[in-house]
Parts: sequence; C-alpha cells; structure tokens
Amino acid sequence: MKRPQVLLADDHAQTLECTSAILAPHYEIAGTVADGQALVEAALRLKPDLIVLDITMPILSGILAARQIKTILPEMKLLIFTMHSSSAYVGAAFEAGATGYVLKSNMSEELLDAVRSVLSGGLYVSPTLSRDHLERFRDPANAATPHLNKRELETLQLIAQGRTAEDIAQAMNIPLKTVSFHRRNIKKKLGLNTTAELTKYWKYQGVLSRPSHDGPGPV
Repeated sequence: MKRPQVLLADDHAQTLECTSAILAPHYEIAGTVADGQALVEAALRLKPDLIVLDITMPILSGILAARQIKTILPEMKLLIFTMHSSSAYVGAAFEAGATGYVLKSNMSEELLDAVRSVLSGGLYVSPTLSRDHLERFRDPANAATPHLNKRELETLQLIAQGRTAEDIAQAMNIPLKTVSFHRRNIKKKLGLNTTAELTKYWKYQGVLSRPSHDGPGPV
C-alpha cells in the first residue's frame, strides 16, 4: 500500500531534519523547502497528501503560502507546525485553510498524532493551547480569525509601521484616547500584549482584510 506523501516547509534546517526523522518511518517525505514561495511552487508541482509548514518563513509567510495553495488546490491538507501559541496565529492559520496546529515544543509527543488526524480528515490543535482554542476550532467550517473592524485594522497597520499614538491620532483624525481604546480592543481580540507582537502578527498573518487606502476618516 502506497504511503501518504508529506511535504515539509521550515526555514530551520535542524527542524526539517527532526521532523523528517519523526515522519519518515511512517510517511513518504515528498520534499523539504525553506521559504514560503518555494513551498507554493513545490506544492503545485508535487501535490502531496499533506503539507507540514511553519508560519514564520522568508519571502512568503506560511499563512500567505497556505492561502495561495488552498486557492489553487482547495483539497490540500495543511498542518501548521510552529512556535506561536497566540490565538491570533491559530485563528489566522485555520482561516487560511489549515486543519491542524502543533507547537514545536510538543513535537515528539504530538506530531505523529496530528499528522494522522489531519490526513484522516480530522482537526488537531495542541492540547497545551487553551480550551478556548479547542472549542473555537472544533469544527473547521466555523474557524475564523478574531474580527477587527476597519478602524482597528487601520490602527493596527499604523502601530506595525512604528507610528506613535500621537502620530496615529493625527493620521486618523481621532482623539488620543480613542487610539488607546482601539489599541486595547486589538490586544484583547488578538490575545497579544506588546507592540512587537502586534507588529509580527500584522506581518506574518498577512492581515485578513487590509484597511482601504481611501485615507482614514472620522470614527
């Protein structure tokens, strides 16, 4: 019986080696790639049964690569294998079409179970993530990222650009206290705490709905 083919994507060679070592006795490793663009190209060429991919990769993030792949190959099974435990990343991953999310810290205990689950059409989320994660993504059809409204997305974009609260208030023509209000709501919805985390989220998840470029208006 032919073994399922698995394509691996991670920008750390050691992680690729470890992942291959765990999966190779059970599955055929179709290939390994180290950036998001190479992943898209390999996925379209090889059409494996499953892709195990990281989020943080050069050229194209895992989230953006996943979206491109699912657009062309909607039946492709995707398993995110990452260090990011925030609900924001989990949400972005499932919205992009993944049905598995495993933390790298749990590689030896969970990776095989996760691969089996996703290949069989199931859903897998690392048990070490909160129960909120598990309940929210129990049904892949209901998976969605935390919703940010237009003004919150505009605020997040400016935060990610390194703009100060005063700059944001001026750019959006809103009071400084409203900027603080938007920032608090964004952090709460995304489950993130620092400006650095917000910036990384904006960059790597590709932002599900970019704010329009018509220019900020009044709240």
